[in-house]
Amino acid sequence: MARDPFEIAFQLYTTRDFPPQEAVLKTLAEIGYTAVEAWLPDYGDDPKGFRRRLDNAGLSCMGIHMPFKGLVEEPQRFIDIARTVGDNTLMIPPYLPPADRPEDIDGWKRIGAALGKGAAAAKAAGLRVAWHNHEFEYRLLSDGSRPIEHLLKEGGPDLGFEIDFAWVKRGWADPRAELEKFAPRITAIQLKDTAPAGTIDDESGWRACGDGVVDWATLWPLFPTTHADYLVVEHDRPVDWRRTAQRSYDFAVKMGLGR
Repeated sequence: MARDPFEIAFQLYTTRDFPPQEAVLKTLAEIGYTAVEAWLPDYGDDPKGFRRRLDNAGLSCMGIHMPFKGLVEEPQRFIDIARTVGDNTLMIPPYLPPADRPEDIDGWKRIGAALGKGAAAAKAAGLRVAWHNHEFEYRLLSDGSRPIEHLLKEGGPDLGFEIDFAWVKRGWADPRAELEKFAPRITAIQLKDTAPAGTIDDESGWRACGDGVVDWATLWPLFPTTHADYLVVEHDRPVDWRRTAQRSYDFAVKMGLGR
């Protein structure tokens, strides 16, 4: 399926240890990024200030990572934030702390239903919600199913999926199989890579896109089967964030994925 190249965004969680943010945004724009994906400390209690910094750098905000409880307990607050920081911002709950992760199938179904309720509220406001995976959603449950299946099924058609292939690998799942299975639900794709299992280094085994074990050559031809508009570069613990940002961007462009 042919389509125009994707926009390339950058997850600002990558640069959380490298202030000031204004310098980060300026560098991203110089590299060629058109957008960012924010996490809570970026916009926090001052979404208007964050939007000003983005506008000054010539960047947009394509999505915000936000707390699961924020979507469930304060949906209007985060809907208002999403509208402030971007023009069509994707609302993305990315994580459940270990203490909040169910051990049973019904528990994951309840989490999925809660996500679906939040997604319906966002849809009524003209916005979208997408779940972002880590590795724990791929651990087998008592009947052989996996949490990711229950999250997306119970979340219903309004809940999208931001797929992170590096975390899929760390969950001992097959990235291509997950892409094929959930393509209709995928609304954003993370470009993040990981070293072989068991790697211990000062980057916690994370890699710039194309420098790890994710088999991008088998994945990228399938990207157009999704509903994603953005590819989002991320690295959880870079030593040199600028090198990571440049290498990942160059890799995406070389593969013909981004403009």
